[in-house]
Amino acid sequence: MPETSIDVFAKARDNERVALLRAAREADIVPYFRTVEGPARPVVEMEGAARIMLGSNNYLGLTGDERVIQGARDALERYGTGLTGSRLLNGTTALHLELEEEIADWQGTEDAIVFTTGHQANVGTLGTILGPTDTVVADSGDHASILDGCLLSRAKLRAFRHNRMDKLERMLERAANDGGGVLVVVDGVFSMEGDVPPLPEICDLCERFGARLMVDEAHGAGVLGVRGAGAAEHFGVEDRVDLRMGTFSKSLASCGGFVAGPADVIEFLRVQSRAFLFTASAVPAADGATASSSAASRSCATATSSPRSCPFWSRTTGRPGCCGRPSTTPACSSTQPCTRPSRRAARCCARASWRRTTRPRSSVRSTPSPR
Repeated sequence: MPETSIDVFAKARDNERVALLRAAREADIVPYFRTVEGPARPVVEMEGAARIMLGSNNYLGLTGDERVIQGARDALERYGTGLTGSRLLNGTTALHLELEEEIADWQGTEDAIVFTTGHQANVGTLGTILGPTDTVVADSGDHASILDGCLLSRAKLRAFRHNRMDKLERMLERAANDGGGVLVVVDGVFSMEGDVPPLPEICDLCERFGARLMVDEAHGAGVLGVRGAGAAEHFGVEDRVDLRMGTFSKSLASCGGFVAGPADVIEFLRVQSRAFLFTASAVPAADGATASSSAASRSCATATSSPRSCPFWSRTTGRPGCCGRPSTTPACSSTQPCTRPSRRAARCCARASWRRTTRPRSSVRSTPSPR
């Protein structure tokens, strides 16, 4: 190459992280990229030895559930190993449509859209909803995929110190003078800190300044809330959160992502999000596993003793009466098992009192949790 040319590959040879990895390999002390040789369970086979798994996101243990495994097998036999196309053209199956309907029902939203990965769900949503004239306000602890989506959108990024509501208020005050739309984005459960945001206070600030709110429920879906719908349900602010994102790679024991929200916004993503339009549809086995993990944990069962507890099996925990915990939100008073199809079962619990209202809403640290 000419002497005056700058080789773009030079950074690969001079990178500090690459050098550290090389040194760790030479000393045989690399803690990363270890090879797993069996199913993702509490104890896994790794490089010829049994290891206690402390790094998994398999929150509900459904990766070893036979119903989930069978769902993957059934989808593989019906649709084959891959769909070889995007959702737009030849990659949409009945599994996708059922999943989107179930997710909207579970999250209590008008509609939902399924992406091939959770990372794409964040990138594809933020990169589409936001534009160069808009402002995005993000917690410094937000996931890397949120930051990627913000950067892709070219919106003005205003970060605030982790869970500091005074800092969020200041950023919203500044964003009000930026001249465009404003979106606040926070994790429902922060993957590195392990804490949750004060969502009621965040909702108050968003409403005060006319900003929209998106919550990444990747680590909250399946484990927070009576229905396991995430942090928004846990705090009782589902009707105050505009968009909710989640993944299938954690509680639902598969791979993929979703965004749930208003029907018009979801439809806009279907026809405009490049991360959705130009990505191959997920392999059918992944969709089949996700659908089965949802149905397995939400199927109807016997009534619980408490009229304030959900009278059927939780779709996300697989335990009766939504983990047996009394509902903290107004729920149906029925103590009889729900006899409707499983994907409609949760409508009679907690949603009876939900109010659908329409009102005007007027530097992030990356975290390594996979989406």
